[in-house]
Amino acid sequence: MKKKVIFSAIALLCTLMLHAQSVKINGVAQMNRDNDGNQMHLQYVGWSSDLGKAISISDYGIWSMTWDGSTLSAPVKNPAYSVSDFYSGGKFTDLEKAKWANNFLLMSGNSGSLFVDNQLITIHARDESSTTDEVLFAVRKWNAKTGDLLSGGSDFFPKSATLESAGMAYNPKDGKVYGLFYLTGQDLPSSITDDPNYFQDQDDDMTDGDAGYCLCTIDPGTMAITPITPGLYYYNFVTFAINSEGRAFALTSGGTSGAVETDGKITDINGNLAGAHLCEFDLTTGLMKTKAQPAVDPETGEPYTEYVNIYDHGTGYCSQARRQSACFAKSNPNIMYWNGYVNSGKGINEWGSWANLPDREWRTNGKYDTALYAVDINTGAATKLSNINNRFTFSVMWVEDDDSSIGSGIDVMEGHYNPTGINDINTKNENTTDNGWYNLQGQRVCNPSKGVFINNGKKVVVK
Repeated sequence: MKKKVIFSAIALLCTLMLHAQSVKINGVAQMNRDNDGNQMHLQYVGWSSDLGKAISISDYGIWSMTWDGSTLSAPVKNPAYSVSDFYSGGKFTDLEKAKWANNFLLMSGNSGSLFVDNQLITIHARDESSTTDEVLFAVRKWNAKTGDLLSGGSDFFPKSATLESAGMAYNPKDGKVYGLFYLTGQDLPSSITDDPNYFQDQDDDMTDGDAGYCLCTIDPGTMAITPITPGLYYYNFVTFAINSEGRAFALTSGGTSGAVETDGKITDINGNLAGAHLCEFDLTTGLMKTKAQPAVDPETGEPYTEYVNIYDHGTGYCSQARRQSACFAKSNPNIMYWNGYVNSGKGINEWGSWANLPDREWRTNGKYDTALYAVDINTGAATKLSNINNRFTFSVMWVEDDDSSIGSGIDVMEGHYNPTGINDINTKNENTTDNGWYNLQGQRVCNPSKGVFINNGKKVVVK
């Protein structure tokens, strides 16, 4: 018992020391949910006849914040810029800087983003046009140091590319990039579904309508994914990260029921930490790691072996919004930094009850407050380090100059980069009676004027 107490004390001391480590965390800002205006503010600057486009700036882009062990700085743009850098006196003074700043409008990762060796890939999903629900993935590649757009201004992949993910991360042990991708129509053989080490199909129909997450590798050059998991997981995963030891982790969103303790953590009816749950994956098999424990069938009384998550409890915090992110510092493989929400926006309402707060007052009632958490991968518990100023959320995060991918030599532009392309997307419109006019974002245009458009599947310059 004495040894156990000493060990626990040492573990606690180590955890506190890890939380005190000073880190600078960068992230790609993502739209937070709101109900009364655009959180990612857009400022129109002016029309550039030289560039043939309107120039605007927004809060999309790369932001940095520093945790010094006790406080978290407010996020700031990195690299920083202002309108005066390229526009003054009613005219543009630096066209290249104006174009560079305007490009950040494209830096949206609503379907996932990847940081690898100081390069970024952002994946934005949208409808092909206002008249169809066919999803297109816009894949953009960036220099994470300079913010330069490397490719993808008008490159689109079809829905069949299945690029929606809960997150992607580089594994320093084998030099590959992995992710939890949302797939449909995967085969679910009985050899998998009957295995208690795996999962149970949620609707039991084994049809192509089944959809869930699958651990895959992805080629950053071609964006081709290769499934590893022999089937699908139906957990609502919201993050994915790999540490410097090559261990892969994800967080589930977590429920919203449970008592809230004085420190803000949520517990279940037995007093155990609840909320988002940490999971670890075997990158070879693609399966979530489990442990065996004895159980009894409540109907028959027969004993059997149950396989459960290796972590006995949740992180202590609920965070149910879709797009979140997590990362590790290369120098610290035991703590996962997590940008999550604060107990899914619950709080004390106007009647004094703990309940969901109304959307319309989210800017003042804290419903969509976000925070930086430190998740201890040894215990699965989280510590809220600090709320994040202005409720920032990120589609990907990385620790500056301390990420396992730095120096890996991976180039996101390598490989046979062959996106579907805007021409291929609009091929089906070649014989339409209205000539099929589209802009470079693939959206139908009624009266094209000045710029590059797609007509009959070909690019046309309208002057």
